[in-house]
Amino acid sequence: MNSTIQPRPGIMDITPYQGGQATLDGITDPIKLSSNENPFGPPDAAKEAFRRAAHDLHRYPGSDHASLRRAIGDIHRLDPERVICGAGSDEIISLLCQTYAGPGDEVVHTEHGFAMYRISALAAGATPVEAAEHNRVIDVDAILAACTLRTRLVFVANPNNPTGTMIDAAGTERLAAGLPEQALLVLDGAYAEYIGGFDGGASLVENRGNVVMTRTFSKLHGLGGLRVGWGYGPAPVIDALNRVRGPFNLSTAQLDAAEAALRDRDHARTCREKNARMRAWLADALAGAGVPSDKSFANFILARFRDADEATACNAFLQSRGLIVRGTAGYKLPHCLRITIGDEAACRRVAAAIADFRKVPR
Repeated sequence: MNSTIQPRPGIMDITPYQGGQATLDGITDPIKLSSNENPFGPPDAAKEAFRRAAHDLHRYPGSDHASLRRAIGDIHRLDPERVICGAGSDEIISLLCQTYAGPGDEVVHTEHGFAMYRISALAAGATPVEAAEHNRVIDVDAILAACTLRTRLVFVANPNNPTGTMIDAAGTERLAAGLPEQALLVLDGAYAEYIGGFDGGASLVENRGNVVMTRTFSKLHGLGGLRVGWGYGPAPVIDALNRVRGPFNLSTAQLDAAEAALRDRDHARTCREKNARMRAWLADALAGAGVPSDKSFANFILARFRDADEATACNAFLQSRGLIVRGTAGYKLPHCLRITIGDEAACRRVAAAIADFRKVPR
């Protein structure tokens, strides 16, 4: 290849995102608890919508996502004209960086924040800036101190991944109020729907002109395999993002299945309640085995071990039992393992395996 043909500066600084491990050599049908997937899957209505979409595979999907945006507006009491839909909330994050950040600009994210913030900033030619967290919780003062006149975007996952912790409404309000005037605050609410009554930051979007909220159908709604997400923000921001968004970025199957999943409130409520029950149970069981975790508001817990060596050894032990969790060394938490909340049988198997690893009598 011609050595003068090179990618833009910053591209080769990207460490490609690695999804959660799904297979284990020599083990058939392992239990996958590495990607924060809903163990109960989507509702039947979403599966039926997906099947029906097969009859229109020869047709282009609608480019305005009008029906799904209306459904989002109905369920979340938002203005559908200020909703944008994408291939997972990842695409909304990427569109924000494409639209608002570039060479010479800075994008702030937190110490243990979602990896796609850094990746999307670098892909846009911007400089990612890391703000420290305090005991695995977002530190508003540290974020504000990291901001400069070059800051264009500030990404905050609330609840955060991989820690599961979150900051309250007063914290996000103080953060939005303290940003430089040229910067947007992006509240990533991928796990917001695991908290009953939490709006994910929608009220802050309504009250300010510098806040955008993102959400996904991959978690509570069980559609990780379809990749559907959305964002909500000030009208000028959504207008700008739509000028960058590809016209057919979501298929008919994605749009129809997502709308059906969203409208099945009983399924969402059941999944939320089961997650909360088993999350509390698993956290207590691991604490009893000497493995603490912070209070999680998501569909996973971050189990803390004595050091990186113990976390690595426990991960290997779990794999020998056919259990796949996620190491978090890449998130600067080498002494931790992130464990998705599975169904009751999966949670009990994980707890028993970790107790055996730590030689705790049962």
